[in-house]
Amino acid sequence: MPTPGLDTYTPPWRAPEHDDLADLARDFFTREVLPHTERLLAQGHPDRDHYRRAGELGLLGLSVPEEYGGGGGDFTHEAVLLHEQAHVGESTLGLGVHSGIVTGYLVAYGSAEQKRRWLPGLCRGELVGAIAMTEPDGGSDLQAIRTRAVRDGDDYLVTGAKTFISNGGLADLVVLAVKTDPTQGAAGISLLVCEVGDEPAGFRRGRLLSKIGLHGNDTAELFFDGLRVPAENLLGGAEGLGFGQMMRQLPQERLVIGIGAVAAMQRAVELTTAYVKERTAFGRPLIGHQNTRMVLAECVTRTRVSRVFLDDCIGRHDRGELDVATAAMAKAWLTEGQCEIVDRCLQLFGGYGYTTEYPIARMYADARVQKIYGGTNEIMKELIARAL
Repeated sequence: MPTPGLDTYTPPWRAPEHDDLADLARDFFTREVLPHTERLLAQGHPDRDHYRRAGELGLLGLSVPEEYGGGGGDFTHEAVLLHEQAHVGESTLGLGVHSGIVTGYLVAYGSAEQKRRWLPGLCRGELVGAIAMTEPDGGSDLQAIRTRAVRDGDDYLVTGAKTFISNGGLADLVVLAVKTDPTQGAAGISLLVCEVGDEPAGFRRGRLLSKIGLHGNDTAELFFDGLRVPAENLLGGAEGLGFGQMMRQLPQERLVIGIGAVAAMQRAVELTTAYVKERTAFGRPLIGHQNTRMVLAECVTRTRVSRVFLDDCIGRHDRGELDVATAAMAKAWLTEGQCEIVDRCLQLFGGYGYTTEYPIARMYADARVQKIYGGTNEIMKELIARAL
């Protein structure tokens, strides 16, 4: 269903191959995942079989080199996949983390041996990936993390806790931010890849967190009590590189969030436009009332502007030109726009918009966290201000 005012717009980076990918992704989400939505929401996590099926179709690791089992594309291909997922309303599979973030760290900082060990499994959907930065005592302040990794022969012994970890309940592979030198701030942070699929000694998953939205996406607490991780699992080949690695990857993570935000805006406008043409009030369709038309005009304009800004950021990122401040602008402005537009569209549904019978209600609950994870929007504004 085209979005009024948007259906004639084509991103400048988009090629016919992206259209074919979009068709494949949309068909997968619509036919193979969405029919199971209510069950997935009730169980609180996606099915592993859906990761495996996505891998079979070539939808995982789209930007991973072919020699490591990926699609050999770039971030624009990941962007198409994530847009289609959000646009059809599929919110259980953590593909933004799995393919948009975890594989990016391994491609950027993994050794050839590490890439051969982990990337094919992630691309086939046999492994589920997660990244663990946030801790119970601190959110966006990455320099203050307390999880320790102490060298013990050929291993690191990891002790600490992480929380709000997307994909944490199913994850087999966790890119873990640790302090390898507690006397240093940012310079003491390293990234370890932890293989936890078989629940090794010293590792425990906590509860799946009960959230106000994204009920089908597993978000967990992770606990480490002397977990042995081979020293060869250190990303980058040396200690103390983790903070810089995260800072270089976070702009892509923020684009991943922005893609979901714009797709949600587009979906909200489409669903609402269809609804107000069918629903009547005071003897005529809602679309016949001036306030309805004005609200939709404002929402579709904000969506169009947001999409153009996002596509400019995606193009910059693909060329290696996206700076930290612009990525922060995208994350903050697009997610705030998502929350505003979904709220205004819900209002046009009236009482029905507050019932889970209509998708707009779930979209409203799912949207709120977008302004929190990936760095809160307050932190984004601080990053923008520092660049002035």
